[in-house]
Amino acid sequence: MARRTKEEALATRSALLDAAERVFQAQGVAGTSLNDIAVAAGTTRGAIYWHFKDKADLFNAMMDRVTLPLQEAQAQLADATAGDPLPALRAAIRLAFGKTVHDPLTRRAFEVATHKVEYVDSLCAVRARHLQVRQAWVLQFRAALLKSAQVRGVKLAMPAAAAAQGLQALADGLIQNWLLDPAAFDLEGVGGKVVDAYLGGLGLG
Repeated sequence: MARRTKEEALATRSALLDAAERVFQAQGVAGTSLNDIAVAAGTTRGAIYWHFKDKADLFNAMMDRVTLPLQEAQAQLADATAGDPLPALRAAIRLAFGKTVHDPLTRRAFEVATHKVEYVDSLCAVRARHLQVRQAWVLQFRAALLKSAQVRGVKLAMPAAAAAQGLQALADGLIQNWLLDPAAFDLEGVGGKVVDAYLGGLGLG
């Protein structure tokens, strides 16, 4: 009985996250109430509060379940201390592009996170999460760029901190623009070439 209860709880949690994703996409995060999500999931507000502290907590849980592969890529990039980390850096960015294009769950979650969030007071935890994720990638990019330049015996065309900020903005901007109009360009093909051109301009071609 306990196992069944645990499985039922996990199923309810998953249903709530699925419903939140759909309603957030349709109405925006600030414009969505917990009651809207409960109705969409066929459950009650009480079920939401059993699993999540508030709407921001629910939103962050929705994002956590699609970002695990990217976090794994980030860990691999951090571990790429032997030799040139540039291949791992390229692979991490391409994974982000590929997950956006081919995984509907990831794509919808990214669309909500980039185009459906208003950083009002009740969603300050969402903004904090966004900033934390961005900063983590910038730090990983900076370390990888410095290490790659050292291994190759070259000097970066700009300070590593600025280069890392630019690379993160480039990758993030490509994803956001593709989400606005997926027919406009091939995110994987064009995105890969643009990132390669940027890295080449830094002296890491």
